[in-house]
Amino acid sequence: MADEHVTVVEKKGGGGAGILIALVLLIAVVIGGVYLLNQSRNDNIKTDAIAGAAKDVGDSAKKAGDAVEKTAE
Repeated sequence: MADEHVTVVEKKGGGGAGILIALVLLIAVVIGGVYLLNQSRNDNIKTDAIAGAAKDVGDSAKKAGDAVEKTAE
């Protein structure tokens, strides 16, 4: 009987679940980053608006004070 050589080819393939999970996580991180960036930007806009309003109130108070001083003279 002659020596027989048998070659076994085993093909392993994934279902792609790992790539799908990684893609979903990447999308979640991007969405979270955009949300945080917008939240920070909105906070800066609010802060600038409040600072501007406070400056306007201060300017008005100064004008009123100046007017009172002029009428007192």
